[in-house]
Formats: sequence, C-alpha cells, structure tokens
Amino acid sequence: MSGSNSQLQVGDKTVDMAIKEGSVGPAVIDIAKLYAQTGMFTYDPGFTSTASCESQITYIDGDKGVLLYRGFPIEQLAEHGDFLETCYLLLYGELPTAAQKADFDYRITRHTMVHEQMARFFQGFRRDAHPMAVMVGSIGAMSAFYHDSTDISDPHQRMIASMRMIAKIPTLAAMAYKYTIGQPFVYPLNSLDYTSNFLRMCFAVPAEEYKVNPVLSRALDRIFILHADHEQNASTSTVRLAGSSGANPFACIAAGTACLWGPAHGGANEAALKMLEEIGSVDNIPKYIAKAKDKNDPFRLMGFGHRVYKNYDPRAKIMQKTTHEVLNELGIKDDPLLDVAVELERIALSDEYFIEKKLYPNIDFYSGITLKAMGFPTSMFTVLFAVARTVGWIAQWKEMIEDPSQKIGRPRQLYTGSPQRDYTPIGRR
Repeated sequence: MSGSNSQLQVGDKTVDMAIKEGSVGPAVIDIAKLYAQTGMFTYDPGFTSTASCESQITYIDGDKGVLLYRGFPIEQLAEHGDFLETCYLLLYGELPTAAQKADFDYRITRHTMVHEQMARFFQGFRRDAHPMAVMVGSIGAMSAFYHDSTDISDPHQRMIASMRMIAKIPTLAAMAYKYTIGQPFVYPLNSLDYTSNFLRMCFAVPAEEYKVNPVLSRALDRIFILHADHEQNASTSTVRLAGSSGANPFACIAAGTACLWGPAHGGANEAALKMLEEIGSVDNIPKYIAKAKDKNDPFRLMGFGHRVYKNYDPRAKIMQKTTHEVLNELGIKDDPLLDVAVELERIALSDEYFIEKKLYPNIDFYSGITLKAMGFPTSMFTVLFAVARTVGWIAQWKEMIEDPSQKIGRPRQLYTGSPQRDYTPIGRR
C-alpha cells in the first residue's frame, strides 16, 4: 500500500516519489519513473538498497534475527511441523488442514519417480563430475522429459510442474550422489515420508536392507525447513529474473541451482567445515582468532556473520540443537570439529571484537558438521541446499508469474568504457 511522498532534488528539478509501506519492515521509495523525469538511473551495486519486487512469502528482520515464512516464525515451523507442511505453506499461503496435508503428501509421494530414460541421461556425465554439475544439467533436462508442463500461461501446468520438481529433485539429487560413488540408483519407496525416502535413496544398497534412523530423518527434515526460502537472495533473484523472460519453470530452477553453486551462497557450509578442519583442535583456536582479527591476514572465519542478519541467525539456534541430537544419536561424543565449533561459538558470543562487528555464528556453521556426521560428503552439501530451496524458488516463481505488474528484468548500468570512436583498418593500427 502507498503512504506519503518523498522528494528528490536533482539540479533545479524536484521529483515527487511515492513511499510504499509493507505490512512489516522498512518502507520503500518508488523510483520507477525517476529516469523518465530526470534522465538518471540509481546506482546500487548488489541491489543492497533496492526492492526488486513485491512479495508475500518470506520476511526477514536482520537486526532482530527474525525469519518468517508467510508470517510464521521459523522456530515454530521447525519445532512443530515437517518439511512438506512448510512446502504447502510457502506455495499456498496458509498451513494445511489435516485433509489438505494428507492430499498434498500423497501427490508429492506419488510423483517421486523420474522418467526411466533419465537414468540413461546420467550416463553421459563423467564419473567424477561434481554432483552440482549433474544437478544443473538434470534439472534443466526435466523440460525435455516433462514438456507437457512447460506452458507457464496455464495454471494447471504450473501446478503440475511445481509438484514434479518438489517430488523429483530429491530423487535426482540421490541419483547424482549414487552416480558419483559408483553405486546403483535406488528407486523411491512410497511407504516412507519425504525425508526418510531421500535418505534411503542416498544410502541404501540392493545387497542389504536399509532402515531409516528417525533421529537423522527428523534432523535432515529440519535442515530442509530452515533452508526452504530466504527472501530475495542471489539464487531466488536468479529464478525470478529467468522467469521474467517467460522461460519454462524447469529452466528457471536450473538457473537458480547454478547460482546456488557459488561458494559465497550455497557453498558456505562446505567452506565453514573446511575452516574447522583447518583449525583442527581447540588448542589452535587462539592462533586463528588472531589471524581473523588481523586486517592484513587473508584468513577469514567462515560461518560467522551474515549479509542480512546483524543479530544471531535464528536458524543457527535450531541447527545447534539439531547438531547435538545427531552427534549423540550416532555416538559421536568427542568430535574434534564440534569441540572447535562450540569453543568458537563461545568466543564469538563473548569476545568484544565479534560482538562489535556482530559476527554471530550462522546456520552454515552448524549444518556442515551435521551433514558430515550423517555420512554426506562435502560435495553434496550444496545439493542438499538445492533440494530444500526448490520449494522457495517455485513459490517465488509462481508469485512472480501471477503478479500482473511483473515485467522482464532489466537492470541498468553506469557505463565507464570508451566513448564512441571510429574503426581503424587493421593495416593502420
């Protein structure tokens, strides 16, 4: 909704711009007509001060450490719900009734198998291909296998594509893992819940029976909930930008997956784990803390601080508890990585340097340890992130497609290259 107006003085011209108020959070200044009125664009590298869209899905208050999905605190959803309930909430805006939940779970469960030809498609990848490379390729290929749900103007096809991706991307992720370790693919089992089914597809082998550990399944389900959406981050913005051109939904999610692959985004938990391994033991922490505080030292503490959260990441609090549950269940009492992590956390919450700079532990700090304890290699960490974030990407894409005011994305630039000049024939250069 619109509020009052703001004014911008540009030379001798005064420009009136509407101020728009959200339901919560900071207001925005509508600069859509700025170029038409002044001949100027705004300059905002990284879009850190620019709202690219209007959304009703996720709200973050970084200063207070708040994350809401459709108004519900992340802590409540992770504590009391499951991942598919969160999926329903993000897609449809409300928590499901018991009947709606049962119907949604049924539809997702019975879409988990992928086209059998996709198994042969996988054989085109090198055995040592990174699982994220396989994911980008196989998700993009879904538009070739499921071209009956690529018409974005048809609400029914949009719904089918959404269901297919939430159901099938975990299957593709498990196939990517199995392919890179040389094990046979494991078909989904409809009698299992979403996360238990995924764990079985990753870790079962035909030679013996596999029993899902409910503590590990619940922990991974919680990780999926915590990663399901995070407002207009880099990969979500990529999905929206790709979608604004009218690209099919599978192509848009493949684009988001490619963006997520970057170490500054989805690879952060892998980087945090590598840092803990580099530190090695609690005895080495003082040396590395000193390196982190030294501006001239390239070493940086990974898993601390956040681009948005200027307070304790609410997801990190849940993840800390989950990490301990997993390690206790697996009998890992004296894990040196956890010892290092706990001591680093204690220092970060009490040391003036960290407090002043608000370098609190974030979700990546704990999730890497948890996934490693479950048996996932670091190369799979970002893949698991993509499995979780798929529903957020789809919800954001769906919202954008249904927004009558959406236009094709077209950021502007500040050109600093050569002005116009004349071509010189090669013999005279």
